[in-house]
Amino acid sequence: MGIMDMAEQALTEVDRITCDEAVARVDDDALVFVDVRDIREVEQSDTIEGSHHAPRGMIEFWFDPESPYHREMYANPDKTYVLFCNGDPRSALSAKALQDMGVSNVAQLAGGMPAWREAGGPTVEKKRSPK
Repeated sequence: MGIMDMAEQALTEVDRITCDEAVARVDDDALVFVDVRDIREVEQSDTIEGSHHAPRGMIEFWFDPESPYHREMYANPDKTYVLFCNGDPRSALSAKALQDMGVSNVAQLAGGMPAWREAGGPTVEKKRSPK
């Protein structure tokens, strides 16, 4: 099975939220938007205002309370973590992996950043800080 087939299968197994629904709830503190794109993409583009970055390669480690890389911000059962990328594949795979780990309060943002922009969602530039 190829990666796109895996992503398509994951999309059928994860909770999804449309961008219109998400934009309407942008001020809802119960939602935490999580950008799973590579840091270089985030630095060269925009992201959802107020979102957190958890790259696809680290997301399972950051959510797992047993991991030495765990981040406490991803352990709140009262929050719904809405994962997004530049479309659907990486966020779908990330959401599926988290669901397989037992994380039940996770959803995938349908269409990712392009759909968010089209829906008029607020964005912010995340440029690299000078060294």
